[in-house]
Amino acid sequence: MEHTSLLERILRGVALTLVVVFFMFPIAWIFMMSFQTNETILRIPPQLIFEPTLANYTALITGKLVTAAGTLDIAFMRNLWNSVFLSVTSVAVSLLLGVPAAYAFARHKFRGSEDIAFTLLSFKFAPALLVLLPLTLYFQKLGLANTYIGLIWVYQLICLPLILWIVRGYFEDIPADIEYAYRIGGHSWFATFRKIALPLAGPGIAAAGLLAFIFAWNNFVFALVLASADKQPVTVGALAFITSSGIQYGQISAAIVLSITPTLALALYAQRYLVEGLSLGAVKG
Repeated sequence: MEHTSLLERILRGVALTLVVVFFMFPIAWIFMMSFQTNETILRIPPQLIFEPTLANYTALITGKLVTAAGTLDIAFMRNLWNSVFLSVTSVAVSLLLGVPAAYAFARHKFRGSEDIAFTLLSFKFAPALLVLLPLTLYFQKLGLANTYIGLIWVYQLICLPLILWIVRGYFEDIPADIEYAYRIGGHSWFATFRKIALPLAGPGIAAAGLLAFIFAWNNFVFALVLASADKQPVTVGALAFITSSGIQYGQISAAIVLSITPTLALALYAQRYLVEGLSLGAVKG
């Protein structure tokens, strides 16, 4: 029995190691490429032992990309700031609008509520190219083309439906009797929502906000068409590394490392928060 149990633990450990290596290898390889020159990266066979260089990160930070055709000006740091600003602001607006709406859909059933909720969700399912042309025309008429406000507005098509449906499910899982008991004490709906519903749905709100941030950060099509170079995020700004003299693999790898750092840091922070149980939130409330 002990021999069988030991064998199972060994096999489980080997399987887990293989899975981790399979999924982490691309990230580790890109991280290694970010410290190599193009010549080192394109060597055949690839070399695991090389002399690291910070030239790729220096080029991104200084905005000077050295290629065979000469020096090019790139705006990666500005693109990175645009991604942070657009994603954070879009998620904040979506949370401000979506969380109360999710609570209303979960607690107050009214005629047509399911149809309205499904219509909002359908915005997430709709292909971006389906709404891109009319959005471009409307934005040009309203003066919202190539503006942060216009991009934040259109990012609501990505963030708001996701937050609305995820948080709505968490509100529906909260026993309504807890809120009714709190309201018996003479508290208003808003006080009940703020002190009871929000703490209990905290893990769901954090998860929805994290997913919405990732989807907003990875958006490409809307920013490509509706924004010029000074407003574009890193997903669009990465096209600058494809030059007439070739593809700058080292700079692209360094840009990937820098661009995933904010989402990785947010994921680690949210993971620590998500382990808090719903019962802990009830005690806090």
